[in-house]
Amino acid sequence: MPNVHLTEPMDTYVQRQIESGANANLSEVVRAGVRTLMEKDGAREFYRLKSELEEAVAQVEAGEVVDFDPIAYEPDAFR
Repeated sequence: MPNVHLTEPMDTYVQRQIESGANANLSEVVRAGVRTLMEKDGAREFYRLKSELEEAVAQVEAGEVVDFDPIAYEPDAFR
């Protein structure tokens, strides 16, 4: 397990978290932080996909579409 080096304000915050009972130890605080980052990354991905979908909808509404030919796209699937 790698060592964790914290700034003094971060260390003070962690100690307060432990003293208050919100977390039992440094490992719990670090895991909570990593979970938050993972959730944030998931949210970023969601909003990126949402933006792409909104752009696609706008293109369809503007008539910027071409007909999809599934046979031309995947001919082996229709044999």
